[in-house]
Amino acid sequence: MMIDPRFYRLLGPKRLRELAQIVKAELPAGFDPDLALTSCAPLDKAQAGDLAFCQGPAKGKSTIETGAGACLVRAEHAVLLPSGVAPLIVKEPRAVFAAAAAALVARRDFDPIAPAVPASVRLETDVVIGRGVVIGEDVEIGHGTTIGPNSVIGPGVAIGRNCRIGANVVIYCALIGDRVTISSGSVIGEVGFGVAPTASGPVDVPQLGRAILQDEVSIGSLCAVDRGAFGDTVLGIGCKIDNFTQIAHNCQLGLGVVIAAFGGISGSCEIGDNVMMGGRVGLGDHIRVGERVVIAAGSGVLESVPAGQAWGGYPAKPLRQWMRESVVLKRLVNPKPQTSLKGGE
Repeated sequence: MMIDPRFYRLLGPKRLRELAQIVKAELPAGFDPDLALTSCAPLDKAQAGDLAFCQGPAKGKSTIETGAGACLVRAEHAVLLPSGVAPLIVKEPRAVFAAAAAALVARRDFDPIAPAVPASVRLETDVVIGRGVVIGEDVEIGHGTTIGPNSVIGPGVAIGRNCRIGANVVIYCALIGDRVTISSGSVIGEVGFGVAPTASGPVDVPQLGRAILQDEVSIGSLCAVDRGAFGDTVLGIGCKIDNFTQIAHNCQLGLGVVIAAFGGISGSCEIGDNVMMGGRVGLGDHIRVGERVVIAAGSGVLESVPAGQAWGGYPAKPLRQWMRESVVLKRLVNPKPQTSLKGGE
Protein backbone atom coordinates (compact mmCIF):
# COMPACT_ATOMS: atom_id res chain seq x y z
CA MET A 1 0.00 0.00 0.00
CA MET A 2 1.16 3.55 -0.75
CA ILE A 3 1.63 5.98 2.12
CA ASP A 4 -1.63 7.99 2.35
CA PRO A 5 -0.75 11.70 1.91
CA ARG A 6 -3.86 12.71 3.85
CA PHE A 7 -2.13 11.50 7.00
CA TYR A 8 1.60 11.47 6.27
CA ARG A 9 4.20 13.84 4.84
CA LEU A 10 7.00 12.56 2.62
CA LEU A 11 10.27 14.15 3.74
CA GLY A 12 12.40 12.96 0.83
CA PRO A 13 13.71 12.29 -1.56
CA LYS A 14 16.81 11.05 0.21
CA ARG A 15 19.86 9.75 -1.61
CA LEU A 16 21.01 6.24 -0.83
CA ARG A 17 24.28 7.55 0.58
CA GLU A 18 22.35 9.90 2.92
CA LEU A 19 20.26 7.06 4.32
CA ALA A 20 23.33 4.89 4.72
CA GLN A 21 24.93 7.65 6.81
CA ILE A 22 21.77 8.22 8.87
CA VAL A 23 21.41 4.54 9.85
CA LYS A 24 25.16 3.73 9.77
CA ALA A 25 24.67 1.08 7.12
CA GLU A 26 27.22 -0.38 4.72
CA LEU A 27 26.47 0.09 1.01
CA PRO A 28 28.38 -2.47 -1.10
CA ALA A 29 30.22 -1.32 -4.20
CA GLY A 30 28.42 -1.48 -7.51
CA PHE A 31 25.24 0.31 -6.43
CA ASP A 32 24.36 3.91 -7.22
CA PRO A 33 24.87 6.04 -4.06
CA ASP A 34 22.74 8.78 -5.64
CA LEU A 35 19.68 6.57 -6.01
CA ALA A 36 16.70 8.66 -4.82
CA LEU A 37 14.31 7.09 -2.31
CA THR A 38 11.05 8.88 -1.56
CA SER A 39 9.15 6.56 0.77
CA CYS A 40 9.17 3.21 2.55
CA ALA A 41 7.03 0.10 2.21
CA PRO A 42 6.85 -3.58 3.18
CA LEU A 43 8.80 -6.04 1.02
CA ASP A 44 5.83 -7.31 -0.97
CA LYS A 45 4.45 -3.83 -1.76
CA ALA A 46 7.68 -1.85 -2.25
CA GLN A 47 8.47 -0.17 -5.58
CA ALA A 48 11.60 1.31 -7.11
CA GLY A 49 11.49 4.52 -5.02
CA ASP A 50 10.86 2.74 -1.72
CA LEU A 51 13.05 1.53 1.11
CA ALA A 52 12.13 -1.83 2.66
CA PHE A 53 13.66 -4.08 5.30
CA CYS A 54 14.04 -7.85 5.58
CA GLN A 55 14.94 -10.06 8.54
CA GLY A 56 15.59 -12.97 6.18
CA PRO A 57 13.92 -15.02 3.44
CA ALA A 58 10.36 -16.19 4.02
CA LYS A 59 9.85 -19.73 5.30
CA GLY A 60 10.49 -22.20 2.49
CA LYS A 61 12.11 -19.55 0.24
CA SER A 62 15.76 -19.38 -0.81
CA THR A 63 15.58 -15.81 -2.13
CA ILE A 64 14.09 -12.49 -1.02
CA GLU A 65 11.39 -11.18 -3.34
CA THR A 66 10.81 -7.43 -3.52
CA GLY A 67 10.56 -4.55 -5.97
CA ALA A 68 12.14 -2.04 -3.56
CA GLY A 69 14.88 0.34 -4.64
CA ALA A 70 16.86 -0.52 -1.51
CA CYS A 71 16.51 -2.92 1.38
CA LEU A 72 17.94 -3.07 4.90
CA VAL A 73 19.34 -6.59 5.38
CA ARG A 74 21.91 -8.55 7.34
CA ALA A 75 25.19 -9.24 5.53
CA GLU A 76 24.43 -12.93 5.00
CA HIS A 77 21.12 -12.12 3.29
CA ALA A 78 22.33 -9.41 0.88
CA VAL A 79 23.10 -11.91 -1.89
CA LEU A 80 19.49 -13.18 -1.72
CA LEU A 81 18.03 -9.86 -2.94
CA PRO A 82 17.06 -9.32 -6.59
CA SER A 83 20.00 -7.96 -8.59
CA GLY A 84 18.52 -4.47 -8.97
CA VAL A 85 17.85 -3.92 -5.25
CA ALA A 86 20.55 -2.05 -3.35
CA PRO A 87 21.38 -3.71 0.00
CA LEU A 88 21.98 -1.54 3.05
CA ILE A 89 23.78 -3.92 5.39
CA VAL A 90 23.02 -3.64 9.11
CA LYS A 91 22.91 -6.01 12.08
CA GLU A 92 19.28 -5.36 13.08
CA PRO A 93 17.20 -4.49 9.97
CA ARG A 94 13.82 -4.06 11.67
CA ALA A 95 15.15 -1.80 14.40
CA VAL A 96 17.28 0.26 11.98
CA PHE A 97 14.24 0.66 9.74
CA ALA A 98 12.69 2.83 12.48
CA ALA A 99 15.38 5.49 12.02
CA ALA A 100 15.34 5.19 8.24
CA ALA A 101 11.54 5.53 8.02
CA ALA A 102 11.64 8.60 10.26
CA ALA A 103 13.95 10.24 7.72
CA LEU A 104 11.49 9.57 4.89
CA VAL A 105 7.97 9.86 6.34
CA ALA A 106 6.30 11.81 9.16
CA ARG A 107 2.71 11.84 10.36
CA ARG A 108 0.89 15.08 9.69
CA ASP A 109 0.25 16.92 12.91
CA PHE A 110 -1.53 20.05 14.09
CA ASP A 111 -0.38 23.51 13.16
CA PRO A 112 0.23 25.12 16.59
CA ILE A 113 -0.94 28.53 15.39
CA ALA A 114 -4.01 27.36 13.44
CA PRO A 115 -7.53 27.93 14.84
CA ALA A 116 -9.38 25.04 16.51
CA VAL A 117 -11.32 24.54 13.25
CA PRO A 118 -9.09 25.54 10.29
CA ALA A 119 -10.53 26.99 7.09
CA SER A 120 -9.58 23.82 5.16
CA VAL A 121 -12.03 21.71 7.20
CA ARG A 122 -15.10 20.67 5.18
CA LEU A 123 -18.32 20.42 7.18
CA GLU A 124 -21.63 19.34 5.68
CA THR A 125 -24.92 20.64 7.08
CA ASP A 126 -26.11 20.06 10.65
CA VAL A 127 -22.71 19.10 12.05
CA VAL A 128 -22.48 19.78 15.79
CA ILE A 129 -19.05 20.43 17.29
CA GLY A 130 -18.77 20.47 21.08
CA ARG A 131 -16.77 22.84 23.22
CA GLY A 132 -13.01 22.35 23.27
CA VAL A 133 -12.89 20.23 20.11
CA VAL A 134 -9.69 20.52 18.06
CA ILE A 135 -9.76 19.61 14.36
CA GLY A 136 -6.77 19.29 12.04
CA GLU A 137 -6.31 20.55 8.50
CA ASP A 138 -8.29 18.99 5.62
CA VAL A 139 -10.74 17.06 7.82
CA GLU A 140 -14.12 16.13 6.30
CA ILE A 141 -17.23 15.60 8.46
CA GLY A 142 -20.59 14.51 7.03
CA HIS A 143 -24.15 15.73 7.53
CA GLY A 144 -25.75 15.22 10.95
CA THR A 145 -22.59 14.14 12.77
CA THR A 146 -21.96 15.19 16.37
CA ILE A 147 -18.49 15.62 17.87
CA GLY A 148 -18.47 15.61 21.69
CA PRO A 149 -16.58 18.09 23.88
CA ASN A 150 -12.77 18.06 24.00
CA SER A 151 -12.38 15.51 21.20
CA VAL A 152 -9.40 15.64 18.83
CA ILE A 153 -9.74 14.92 15.11
CA GLY A 154 -6.36 14.66 13.39
CA PRO A 155 -5.40 16.10 9.99
CA GLY A 156 -6.93 14.41 6.95
CA VAL A 157 -9.49 12.34 8.88
CA ALA A 158 -12.81 11.72 7.12
CA ILE A 159 -15.98 11.08 9.17
CA GLY A 160 -19.22 10.12 7.45
CA ARG A 161 -22.83 11.16 7.96
CA ASN A 162 -24.97 10.81 11.09
CA CYS A 163 -22.10 9.66 13.28
CA ARG A 164 -21.87 10.22 17.02
CA ILE A 165 -18.42 10.88 18.40
CA GLY A 166 -18.38 11.11 22.20
CA ALA A 167 -16.42 13.38 24.51
CA ASN A 168 -12.63 13.10 24.75
CA VAL A 169 -12.34 10.87 21.68
CA VAL A 170 -9.08 10.97 19.71
CA ILE A 171 -9.04 10.06 16.00
CA TYR A 172 -5.91 10.01 13.82
CA CYS A 173 -5.13 8.53 10.39
CA ALA A 174 -8.66 7.18 10.04
CA LEU A 175 -11.55 6.92 7.62
CA ILE A 176 -14.93 6.63 9.38
CA GLY A 177 -18.10 5.52 7.58
CA ASP A 178 -21.73 6.58 8.04
CA ARG A 179 -23.79 6.04 11.23
CA VAL A 180 -20.74 5.15 13.30
CA THR A 181 -20.74 5.57 17.08
CA ILE A 182 -17.53 6.07 19.05
CA SER A 183 -18.15 6.46 22.77
CA SER A 184 -16.28 8.72 25.15
CA GLY A 185 -12.59 8.24 25.80
CA SER A 186 -11.81 5.93 22.88
CA VAL A 187 -8.77 6.32 20.64
CA ILE A 188 -8.90 5.43 16.95
CA GLY A 189 -5.88 5.29 14.64
CA GLU A 190 -3.06 5.91 17.07
CA VAL A 191 0.21 3.96 16.90
CA GLY A 192 0.14 0.20 17.35
CA PHE A 193 2.56 -1.85 19.44
CA GLY A 194 5.41 -2.39 17.00
CA VAL A 195 8.66 -3.03 18.85
CA ALA A 196 12.01 -4.32 17.61
CA PRO A 197 14.51 -5.68 20.16
CA THR A 198 18.09 -4.41 19.98
CA ALA A 199 21.25 -4.91 22.00
CA SER A 200 20.67 -1.53 23.65
CA GLY A 201 16.94 -2.03 24.32
CA PRO A 202 13.62 -2.15 22.43
CA VAL A 203 12.90 0.35 19.64
CA ASP A 204 9.49 1.55 18.45
CA VAL A 205 8.85 0.68 14.79
CA PRO A 206 6.89 3.34 12.84
CA GLN A 207 3.22 2.68 12.12
CA LEU A 208 2.41 4.19 8.72
CA GLY A 209 -1.02 2.78 7.85
CA ARG A 210 -4.64 3.72 8.53
CA ALA A 211 -7.66 2.72 10.60
CA ILE A 212 -10.91 2.19 8.67
CA LEU A 213 -14.30 1.90 10.39
CA GLN A 214 -17.02 1.01 7.91
CA ASP A 215 -20.71 1.96 8.17
CA GLU A 216 -22.71 1.30 11.36
CA VAL A 217 -19.74 0.29 13.49
CA SER A 218 -20.09 1.06 17.18
CA ILE A 219 -17.15 1.41 19.56
CA GLY A 220 -17.64 1.49 23.34
CA SER A 221 -15.87 3.72 25.84
CA LEU A 222 -12.13 3.57 26.47
CA CYS A 223 -11.33 1.37 23.49
CA ALA A 224 -8.25 1.51 21.25
CA VAL A 225 -8.24 0.67 17.54
CA ASP A 226 -4.67 0.99 16.27
CA ARG A 227 -3.85 2.02 12.74
CA GLY A 228 -2.03 -0.41 10.47
CA ALA A 229 1.74 -0.71 10.41
CA PHE A 230 1.70 -0.21 6.62
CA GLY A 231 -1.71 -1.35 5.43
CA ASP A 232 -5.06 -0.84 7.15
CA THR A 233 -6.78 -1.94 10.31
CA VAL A 234 -10.37 -2.54 9.14
CA LEU A 235 -13.63 -3.00 11.06
CA GLY A 236 -16.35 -4.20 8.70
CA ILE A 237 -19.95 -3.01 8.44
CA GLY A 238 -21.95 -3.43 11.63
CA CYS A 239 -19.12 -4.44 14.01
CA LYS A 240 -20.04 -3.91 17.66
CA ILE A 241 -17.15 -3.42 20.09
CA ASP A 242 -17.77 -3.21 23.84
CA ASN A 243 -15.93 -1.06 26.39
CA PHE A 244 -12.21 -1.47 27.23
CA THR A 245 -11.36 -3.41 24.08
CA GLN A 246 -8.01 -3.32 22.23
CA ILE A 247 -7.77 -4.02 18.50
CA ALA A 248 -4.15 -3.99 17.36
CA HIS A 249 -2.56 -2.93 14.09
CA ASN A 250 -3.38 -4.64 10.79
CA CYS A 251 -6.40 -6.54 12.15
CA GLN A 252 -9.19 -7.26 9.68
CA LEU A 253 -12.69 -7.71 11.14
CA GLY A 254 -15.50 -8.88 8.86
CA LEU A 255 -19.19 -7.92 8.91
CA GLY A 256 -21.14 -7.90 12.16
CA VAL A 257 -18.34 -8.99 14.49
CA VAL A 258 -19.33 -8.65 18.17
CA ILE A 259 -16.65 -8.36 20.88
CA ALA A 260 -17.69 -8.03 24.54
CA ALA A 261 -15.81 -5.96 27.12
CA PHE A 262 -12.07 -6.31 27.80
CA GLY A 263 -11.38 -8.07 24.50
CA GLY A 264 -7.77 -8.10 23.32
CA ILE A 265 -7.07 -8.73 19.62
CA SER A 266 -3.36 -8.94 18.81
CA GLY A 267 -1.79 -7.67 15.61
CA SER A 268 -2.61 -8.96 12.11
CA CYS A 269 -5.56 -11.14 13.14
CA GLU A 270 -8.31 -11.90 10.62
CA ILE A 271 -11.83 -12.35 11.99
CA GLY A 272 -14.63 -13.55 9.73
CA ASP A 273 -18.21 -12.33 9.40
CA ASN A 274 -20.64 -12.66 12.33
CA VAL A 275 -18.10 -13.85 14.89
CA MET A 276 -19.13 -13.43 18.54
CA MET A 277 -16.63 -13.16 21.40
CA GLY A 278 -17.47 -13.11 25.09
CA GLY A 279 -15.85 -10.81 27.63
CA ARG A 280 -12.10 -10.95 28.22
CA VAL A 281 -11.35 -13.01 25.12
CA GLY A 282 -7.76 -12.68 23.93
CA LEU A 283 -6.36 -13.57 20.50
CA GLY A 284 -2.67 -14.14 19.82
CA ASP A 285 -1.14 -12.41 16.80
CA HIS A 286 -1.68 -13.54 13.18
CA ILE A 287 -4.65 -15.76 14.09
CA ARG A 288 -7.52 -16.42 11.68
CA VAL A 289 -11.04 -16.88 13.04
CA GLY A 290 -13.57 -18.22 10.54
CA GLU A 291 -17.12 -16.99 9.94
CA ARG A 292 -19.85 -17.53 12.56
CA VAL A 293 -17.41 -18.63 15.25
CA VAL A 294 -18.46 -18.25 18.91
CA ILE A 295 -15.71 -17.88 21.55
CA ALA A 296 -16.61 -18.25 25.24
CA ALA A 297 -15.82 -15.52 27.75
CA GLY A 298 -12.33 -15.55 29.25
CA SER A 299 -10.83 -17.68 26.48
CA GLY A 300 -7.28 -17.35 25.21
CA VAL A 301 -7.09 -18.21 21.51
CA LEU A 302 -3.60 -19.27 20.44
CA GLU A 303 -4.38 -21.00 17.13
CA SER A 304 -6.69 -20.38 14.18
CA VAL A 305 -10.36 -21.37 14.53
CA PRO A 306 -12.31 -23.01 11.66
CA ALA A 307 -15.61 -21.46 10.54
CA GLY A 308 -18.82 -22.28 12.36
CA GLN A 309 -17.27 -23.68 15.54
CA ALA A 310 -17.66 -22.78 19.22
CA TRP A 311 -14.44 -22.62 21.24
CA GLY A 312 -13.55 -21.90 24.86
CA GLY A 313 -10.89 -22.27 27.54
CA TYR A 314 -7.23 -21.42 27.90
CA PRO A 315 -5.71 -22.32 25.61
CA ALA A 316 -8.96 -22.29 23.66
CA LYS A 317 -10.19 -25.45 21.93
CA PRO A 318 -13.53 -26.76 20.63
CA LEU A 319 -16.13 -26.08 23.31
CA ARG A 320 -17.33 -29.66 23.79
CA GLN A 321 -13.73 -30.86 24.18
CA TRP A 322 -12.94 -28.11 26.68
CA MET A 323 -16.06 -28.90 28.74
CA ARG A 324 -15.32 -32.66 28.76
CA GLU A 325 -11.72 -32.03 29.84
CA SER A 326 -12.92 -29.67 32.58
CA VAL A 327 -15.31 -32.31 33.96
CA VAL A 328 -12.61 -35.02 33.91
CA LEU A 329 -10.09 -32.72 35.60
CA LYS A 330 -12.61 -31.80 38.29
CA ARG A 331 -13.25 -35.47 39.04
CA LEU A 332 -9.52 -36.18 39.28
CA VAL A 333 -8.89 -33.29 41.63
CA ASN A 334 -12.05 -33.72 43.73
CA PRO A 335 -13.05 -37.42 43.65
CA LYS A 336 -16.39 -38.34 45.23
CA PRO A 337 -16.04 -39.71 48.79
CA GLN A 338 -16.47 -43.51 48.91
CA THR A 339 -19.33 -45.01 50.90
CA SER A 340 -18.21 -47.08 53.90
CA LEU A 341 -18.79 -50.84 53.56
CA LYS A 342 -19.51 -51.05 57.31
CA GLY A 343 -22.70 -49.07 57.28
CA GLY A 344 -21.36 -45.86 58.67
CA GLU A 345 -18.91 -47.17 61.30
